[in-house]
Amino acid sequence: MNAMHPFRVLRAKPLWIASGVITGVLALLFAVLYVGANIDPAGHMKDLPVGLVNADKGAAVGGKQVNLGAQITDSISKSTAGGDKIDWKVMDEREVKEELGKGKLYGALVVPADFTSSVTALTSTTTAETPVRPALTVLTNQSAGSLGSSLARVATTQAAESASLHIGKELTAQIGAQQAKLPAAARVLLADPAAVTVKDGHPLDSHSGLGLTAFYYALALVVVGMLSANVISGQVDHTLGYTHNDLGPLRLHRPLIRATRVQTLAISSTLMAALSLLMGTLVMVGAVGIMGMDASHLPLLWLYSVCAVAVSGIGALTLLAVFGTPGMLVATLVFIGMAVPTANATTPIQALPGFYRFLAEFEPLRQIAGGIRAILYYGAQGDAGLTRGWVMMAVGLVAAALFGFGVLGWYDRKGLHRIPVETEPERNATSV
Repeated sequence: MNAMHPFRVLRAKPLWIASGVITGVLALLFAVLYVGANIDPAGHMKDLPVGLVNADKGAAVGGKQVNLGAQITDSISKSTAGGDKIDWKVMDEREVKEELGKGKLYGALVVPADFTSSVTALTSTTTAETPVRPALTVLTNQSAGSLGSSLARVATTQAAESASLHIGKELTAQIGAQQAKLPAAARVLLADPAAVTVKDGHPLDSHSGLGLTAFYYALALVVVGMLSANVISGQVDHTLGYTHNDLGPLRLHRPLIRATRVQTLAISSTLMAALSLLMGTLVMVGAVGIMGMDASHLPLLWLYSVCAVAVSGIGALTLLAVFGTPGMLVATLVFIGMAVPTANATTPIQALPGFYRFLAEFEPLRQIAGGIRAILYYGAQGDAGLTRGWVMMAVGLVAAALFGFGVLGWYDRKGLHRIPVETEPERNATSV
């Protein structure tokens, strides 16, 4: 066999081509997936759910019962000016509170009970005092996502301001020449009678990261599971004697214990499930115990954390077992590359392009983050995302088992067994 200097491998075209194609595609995909999802959220926004509440009791004006709140909510809900960007949901105050408390609304616009009486008081000429300016309340919901709450706030504020100007025009036309008899301050208010106040519709504790701790906590669980899969896969292969284990300058090797591909995945998955108890516990200890993240329902949060790490890890182990070395790249794309932009956290699903909305239906991070958000912010209510989180984790685990053991069983039946380095037949070296 001819001796060859190691650096001569840099002349090998396959080395450059394979490395360049893989790293180039990875760089392009991450740029497209991360940046592409967030370039124009307002432009891609469709059917962002926002509440619309009319609590106005109305008032008698000129012998007729008038309800300006009903006029405002009807006009906003039927308006086509904003296209289909906002899905206005007409409901009462109790319903809007419940929906904000489940993260199903990104905000709301509320017309108060005394709105009509306060507005009509502006046209009164019987008193020299300036009437109290009526207010329309915009409710935000950072717990559902800061960007989504911001988009909802902008839309509801614009709708409220437009409604105020429209009412001002109607009032000005109705009183006509009597406008001159009004106090100067009242005449100014008459053109734009309603103030717009912004309030937090579902306040969070101070250590909730403005509604982002659920996302980052879920991301930590997924990343821990995915990276641990790589570690566990390597340790199992080393223990079975299929690979070396380098520790600094030392190379450790164990006697070969032959195992089928199915058996290897079963061993790795068992180890992952057991170690998830440790990893899920330490993620919770680090976030809640050490860093002080606001959290309640701690036993449930612990159980959910352990299961999330286990499911993510077993899913990554399956990809590693089926695809081999490229499996880690596939796992990175599935659990990180395609998952972060579609997690319904930094950008709401309703503000994503269509392709990303499709991915969000099954991407694991979105499902796990929804359950964590329900536990941390919404009192662990099932319909706030917790039930979906449990169901989708179960579906993911079953899908990983069917795919992994199904494909690996086929590998084993076809005789595509793993061959350790020591038993490979020597081949003549070829020049490069």
